[in-house]
Amino acid sequence: MPNIRRTQHLGLIGMVLIAVAFAGLQLTAVTGRASPDTKNYLSYALSLSGDSREDAGRRAIAHSCASGQHAPLNTIPWTSRKTAGESEESCVRRLNDSVAYWSRHGNTSGMTAPFANQRFMAIFEARPGYPLFLVPFVAAFGATWGLWLAGLVVALAGSICVLLTLRVAGASRRAGLAGQALYLALPTGTVAMNPLSDGLSLALGTAVVLGCTLLLRERPRAGAALVAGGLALMFLVRYSQALLLAAALAGVFLARSGWLRLKGRQTTPVLRAAVLCGASAAFIYAGAHLLGWPMGQDSAQDLLTHHYQRPDLPNPWPEFFVQEGVFWSAWLRRQATYPVLPVLLALSAWSLLRRRSVVLPIALAAGAAGLLNQAGHPNLAQLLGYRLIVFVWLLPALAIPLLLDRPARDPSPVPAHPENAGVGQRDDTADAAQQLRQGVSLRGGRGPSHGPRQTLAKAVFSMVRLCRTASSSITASWTAATTVVADSSSRRSWSSDRPPSRPTADASAARTGSPSSQRSTARRRPGVSTSSTRFGPKGSRPLLCWVSSPSRSRASW
Repeated sequence: MPNIRRTQHLGLIGMVLIAVAFAGLQLTAVTGRASPDTKNYLSYALSLSGDSREDAGRRAIAHSCASGQHAPLNTIPWTSRKTAGESEESCVRRLNDSVAYWSRHGNTSGMTAPFANQRFMAIFEARPGYPLFLVPFVAAFGATWGLWLAGLVVALAGSICVLLTLRVAGASRRAGLAGQALYLALPTGTVAMNPLSDGLSLALGTAVVLGCTLLLRERPRAGAALVAGGLALMFLVRYSQALLLAAALAGVFLARSGWLRLKGRQTTPVLRAAVLCGASAAFIYAGAHLLGWPMGQDSAQDLLTHHYQRPDLPNPWPEFFVQEGVFWSAWLRRQATYPVLPVLLALSAWSLLRRRSVVLPIALAAGAAGLLNQAGHPNLAQLLGYRLIVFVWLLPALAIPLLLDRPARDPSPVPAHPENAGVGQRDDTADAAQQLRQGVSLRGGRGPSHGPRQTLAKAVFSMVRLCRTASSSITASWTAATTVVADSSSRRSWSSDRPPSRPTADASAARTGSPSSQRSTARRRPGVSTSSTRFGPKGSRPLLCWVSSPSRSRASW
């Protein structure tokens, strides 16, 4: 018990140390993270806090312009912001003029300030979850420190979900801590710290991944609660990403269930997860449609009309697919120039081939959801960013740490059904085979976690039992053979001392095996009694039984 507690304390200490190191690094850039969309979410949160629409707009403009003067963030990795091109005063003047212009042109309602036309601002009105999350932080600490603390909580929550996912999947403590560190060091940590809805959506996505892992590990209640709750909250934060994640998980689970069916394995947990994710995707799509939130065609028009500042296209899809080709060709060229993601994806593919873990198909589905999200908005302005495609980085964060653990060995060649062993095989051999097979399954992670030492001890104990049984059999056989040889020698010497005589009636009767001849023969033979011939000690065989042949009676003398 003390060793178990010590191990748990070491894991907790490691998790806390990683979190503290990440928080210390982020303290070097408390401000300077605001993007053009930050002021939309901040004005929404300030309106929910009780500020008027005009006051919320002024405070959001002041924070956004002040934050823009601290770019770029040299101490924070994975940032691609450019140097500020205007002063804080000119930035405030420009945004105030934009608010006044759109207020005069019909944008007079809503929770966000009128920074653009009403159709574009409806995209942010349909994401109330992130502003609601920001309200307590902004109300208690102000805009600057409130946004920073909210981002820190989101990043650490996502990293802990990654750690728990790997541990629930059966990974070691060092693999779990490596997953937490990777999540914070990769663009997932940077996006989580940015004051945008993408970070909170990512953290909730890791909770959904944890729930799916619990479902596949035969813990349906906790898993279903995490999956349903995580997707429901993601619907309020960023419903498009929630829809894509649920659909990708359902598709991967259906494909895996088909593969398991072909292999003749159990498919109930996988089908349960597929049904839950598929139903969640249907509910998300229906809910967004009923609430009148922007859908896929609105996103395509937003891209092609520069935020609805030009007239809509009658059929936007041909031009949209042209933009898809332009974006992905430029994206591939950038990946060839800076091959960080391709290298990590190659290591993830190696982990998929070399390791067997329930978390790998889930991580693959999360990566597919990130690609689908980026494909839904192929904007070249996001080529240097990571926020739309950030779910792809969950794949290396979940798959690469598994390479730190040793792969499970193949089962030993023991009988498949030792209980059906033949008559010549002793029960101890069957017990040993059963124990060995249980030990292999425990090491593979399919049973209670007794550890390799206990499994090895059980195997050694079984082998000792086998050796003792074999030694007892050999000793008994040697004793029997010695007794037979000694008794045969005494029989020959006794017969040679008697004078030859003519066979009598008693001898003839003895050859026929009658009871009277047996008794008389036993009386004539010195050192042999009738009771010892017929009745021996319990558990022992009489001497006559060893010297008699199988075709003759015991007292055939």
